[in-house]
Amino acid sequence: MDRNYDECRQIIIMLSEVQGIGWRTIQKAVASGAWRESGGQDEFAYVKAGFSSQQARSAAKRIGQGLVAPGSSYEKAANLGAAVITPLDEAYPKYLLQIPQPPWVLYALGRMELLKRPIVAVVGTRNPTAYGRHTASTLAEQLSVGGMTIASGLARGIDSKAHEAALRGAGSTIAVLACAVDCCYPSENRTLYRQIAEEGLLLSETPIGTPLHPGMFPLRNRIIAGLSLGTLVIEGAIGSGSLITAAQALDMNRDLFAVPGPISSPKSEGPNALIRQGAKLVSAAEHIFEEYGWLGDEWLQHSRSAASSQIQSDKELSADERKIIALLRERPLSINELHQLIAVPFGHLSALLINLCIKRRIEQQSGSLYIAL
Repeated sequence: MDRNYDECRQIIIMLSEVQGIGWRTIQKAVASGAWRESGGQDEFAYVKAGFSSQQARSAAKRIGQGLVAPGSSYEKAANLGAAVITPLDEAYPKYLLQIPQPPWVLYALGRMELLKRPIVAVVGTRNPTAYGRHTASTLAEQLSVGGMTIASGLARGIDSKAHEAALRGAGSTIAVLACAVDCCYPSENRTLYRQIAEEGLLLSETPIGTPLHPGMFPLRNRIIAGLSLGTLVIEGAIGSGSLITAAQALDMNRDLFAVPGPISSPKSEGPNALIRQGAKLVSAAEHIFEEYGWLGDEWLQHSRSAASSQIQSDKELSADERKIIALLRERPLSINELHQLIAVPFGHLSALLINLCIKRRIEQQSGSLYIAL
């Protein structure tokens, strides 16, 4: 490995851990070559590069401790088994390099090869309707079965549904975290967090040990958009986080997709507005795959396979099962409410519900309510 490359890489990692030193300050150090002076410990070299006196002192002190300093983020990442990636590394996602202010350091835990796959972001509201949950699950699974990796933010709601469904396909999923990779937020997603660490990839630019604060979420969203060929929005109010991610995707000249929703639903205002502004309307995974024909015939075959498998799955349902799913897509219902709407014996209805849960077409939630997936 080239010595200058290795030294610069280490300086980037160490400076990223120093409180009070941000993206532009690290850029000044890299551009000026200040890291070459006295092994990176020359305060005056950093001042000449544009650091404040306090920043220069903090930088020289951290670098003097060495890369694997006790208690450092780098040491914690090593103990966790997480990779530490900089823009100088081959593993760094190429599309992320193209955005304004790409992260200087990424911490990655899980399947690193996913960063080299075609990625589509799926984002949306934290409080989706049954329609939103079902759509996120269906599209994310079809995209993943078709070979696309799904990126999202591990938030409750649409993000969680997209991650869960993507894990069922070959494309798998990348969870981009606002907190460090050793933390799970929200805590209710801990089971999903662990599953993604084992079968997908956890990704964050936040040094391990840094407390979570609200300003980290917009920074997280820019990584989600920047990693991806395009961003799909499924439900979200005007001004919501998912719409901010969509705006970032447009600023990065990435594709923007949106799932239309009822004009009476506030949660559909965001996607419907994006469609009016030029986002591509999506009602099937094939509408996304067809934008990426340049990926080759293999991906188009995957997309057709994903679409046909869903059609075949629907055909395998009985008429009563299809009727139950149609009702649950409208709103969550209890078994008693379903019994009033469907003319079948109560015992048979109970068996149908159990079978649909096993097939992962519906889900029983707290309060004994069933929802469509």
